[in-house]
Amino acid sequence: MVAADLARRPARWLAPLAPVLEWRAFVPHRGACMPCVLDLRQRRLVTSGRMAIGLALQAMGVQPGGRVLIPAYHSASMVPPALHLGARAEFYRVGADAAVDLDDLAARLPGASAVMVTHYFGFPQSMAPIRTLCDLHGVPLLEDCAHSLFGSHGGRPLGAWGDYAAASTMKFLPSFDGGCIASAHHRLDSVRLRSAGLLFEAKAAYRALERSVEHGRLRVAALLLALPQRALQALWRWRKRGLPPAQQQVAPAASDNGFDYDPQWLDKRSAWFSRALLALSSRQDLCRRRRRNYLALEQAVHGLPGCRPLHAALPEHAVPWVFPLLVDDPEPVFERLQAAGVPLVRFGQPMGAAADACANARDLAQRVLGLPCHQALSARELDAIVSALRNILAGTPP
Repeated sequence: MVAADLARRPARWLAPLAPVLEWRAFVPHRGACMPCVLDLRQRRLVTSGRMAIGLALQAMGVQPGGRVLIPAYHSASMVPPALHLGARAEFYRVGADAAVDLDDLAARLPGASAVMVTHYFGFPQSMAPIRTLCDLHGVPLLEDCAHSLFGSHGGRPLGAWGDYAAASTMKFLPSFDGGCIASAHHRLDSVRLRSAGLLFEAKAAYRALERSVEHGRLRVAALLLALPQRALQALWRWRKRGLPPAQQQVAPAASDNGFDYDPQWLDKRSAWFSRALLALSSRQDLCRRRRRNYLALEQAVHGLPGCRPLHAALPEHAVPWVFPLLVDDPEPVFERLQAAGVPLVRFGQPMGAAADACANARDLAQRVLGLPCHQALSARELDAIVSALRNILAGTPP
C-alpha cells in the first residue's frame, strides 16, 4: 500500500491487510508442512526483506559500477540495496502474467554482477531455465522470496534454486519486523548480527499486540497494554530529546510501511518477539488457511465482469501472499473498494524508471489489486470482502 493510498483509508477496514496475532495460530497441527525458506541449510533472521537483499548482494560480491538485473515489475524497496553498493540497477522485462522474459534476461546477463528473480504473490517462477542461464554466464542468482516464504517448484524448495534467497517473514507472520537471508549453497559466516536495542525489542512486541487488538483479537490484551503503552511513549520521548532526526528511528522503515533503505539495520537481527512467533506458529495451519482463503476468493470472483485472477489456478505446492486480481478498469474499482473498507495491496507502485522498460510491468502495477488471503482472516471478514467485491464489480446487493 503506497503513501497516497494511506491518506484515503476508511475509518475502519473490513479485515486486516496482514496477519494479526491470535491464539489459534499456536495450536499444533499434524500433517506434512510445505517447504520453507527458513529450512535452508544457512539462514540469518534480519529485520526486513530489503535488508536480506542488501546482505545477499554483499555476499555475492557486487561492486561499485556493477550491473544488478532486477525485474521491471518490482517494489520500490528492491532497488536501493543495489544503489547503496554503488551498483547500477538494470531492469529486465516480464510477461503479461509476471513470468520472467527469458529472451530479454539472456540478452542482459553477460557481464552482470547479479540477477534478482521474484516469485510474485507466492506463485513460483519457472526456475530451471533461469538457473541454466545464470550458470552459463557465471552470474549469481538471488531468489527473491518476499512473497513466497513457503512452497516448492521443480522438486526444490523455493529459495534453493538461487545462490542466495531473501524472504520477508512479516508478510506471513503477525510480527512487527522480520526478514531472512538464506542459502542452500553458501555459508553465511560473514553475516554477523546484533540486537537493535531494548527499545526496538519492546516496540516489536508492543506493536504486534496492538495491531491484534485494533482488529478485534486478544481483547484482554487491550487492558494489559494500556500501562506499557504510556510507559513506552514516555521512554521514547525522553530518549529522542536532543537527538538529530537520523538517530530518532527506533524501527526500520519496512515495519512502518515505508520504502526507505537505512544501512544501519544491515547488522541488526530480527526482534526476539518476532523470532518467537516464527518458532511457535503452526506452519501447517498457516499454509492450509492461506490456500483455503485464496480458493474461496477465486470462486467468489468467478464470472464477475471486468476482472479475473492473475493466474488460472493455484499450484499445488504454492502458498499465496495475497490474491492478485487483474482488473480491466482498476482506478474506479480501487477507489470504491477502498471506500468500502477492503484492504488492498498494489505491488510495483510507484513504478519510476522501470515504467519505460516494460509495458507488461506497467500494466501489472496498474491493474493488479492484491486482496488479503492470510491465515488470520475470519469467516466473517472473508464474507465481508466477498460481498463488497460482488457489490462493486457486479452491482449485486451485499
